[in-house]
Amino acid sequence: MAKYFDVHPDNPQRRTISSVVDLIRSGGLVAYPTDSCFALGCQLGNRDGLGRIRSIRNLDDRHHFTLVCENFAQLGQFVHVDNDVFRAVKAATPGSYTFILPATKEVPRQLLHPKKKTVGVRIPDHGVTQALLAELGEPLLSSTLLLPDEKEPLTQGWEIKERLDHLVDAVVDSGDCGTEPTTVIDFSGGEAEIVRRGAGDTTRFE
Repeated sequence: MAKYFDVHPDNPQRRTISSVVDLIRSGGLVAYPTDSCFALGCQLGNRDGLGRIRSIRNLDDRHHFTLVCENFAQLGQFVHVDNDVFRAVKAATPGSYTFILPATKEVPRQLLHPKKKTVGVRIPDHGVTQALLAELGEPLLSSTLLLPDEKEPLTQGWEIKERLDHLVDAVVDSGDCGTEPTTVIDFSGGEAEIVRRGAGDTTRFE
């Protein structure tokens, strides 16, 4: 049965954030809010959590998982970013974008795209997500909470608790966080390729 954490969207309670992070560190899988809908998240090296995300979302091995990072310095530990891409990504973060980039050796092999050796990274503009990341001290391995055969992600904490009660360990609810997933930009070939149009404005990448 999933724990339910009600968190203030602008001033997240430190004790609650610590409790969620303790659960993540102990191998838990959580549903949490971001600046572009809810996501599923677990610790970077959590193989069981990764498998549970794949199962919940019915994902194949070509799916790009995302490392949700607190800041640009942290992001730079996990992906290779050349000067031109650096400027483009820096200008768009924090925000509702996911960038696909070549991974460094810090990224566990099971997270990489099998052919491209790439991974998704993002820096969200959301107070609760940032509080979780600051407390955790490392990226969250994440994927949009979009269930198989459904067109839109789940957006209500109570509904997520109801539907995924025995599939996740906790639901973090801070109110409405939108229904539109991130805009996905693939920079792995050197040029910006818009893979998915979502909450982030694409004009700067066109």
